[in-house]
Amino acid sequence: MRTTYMAKPNEVEKKWYIIDAAGQTLGRMASEAASILRGKTKPEYTPHIDTGDFVIIINADKVVLTGKKLLQKKYYRHSQYQGGLKTTTAQEMLNNKPDRMVELAVFGMLPKNRLGDSLKTKLKVYAGSEHPHQAQQPEVWQLRG
Repeated sequence: MRTTYMAKPNEVEKKWYIIDAAGQTLGRMASEAASILRGKTKPEYTPHIDTGDFVIIINADKVVLTGKKLLQKKYYRHSQYQGGLKTTTAQEMLNNKPDRMVELAVFGMLPKNRLGDSLKTKLKVYAGSEHPHQAQQPEVWQLRG
């Protein structure tokens, strides 16, 4: 009888990939990044093991939102005090914290458990085209479509 291969954490080889977000749609780019972080692009993907790679996203300030999302999409956070709900539109977020907007899009596509918490540490987002990870020799990832 054949059994399904399950990857072991110490057997997984991790690579670094770089994604250029300039001119890319936010959701499509974020789903691709989440898939790489999760390891779904590898043949040895195992759901309960971190088989994913590191992802560097550059030019987060040049990401594109379709339709009227820049004005209508809202980001919420709460200060844990009564009446402490803060609201920010996508336009304000893109102007002030574009890297945080991309992070939130990718984080929403990752599991909400300890595995997801460890995957979040492997995502590096930068608003400009410069990043401090040249020593890792990242490969350029071409987005589908």
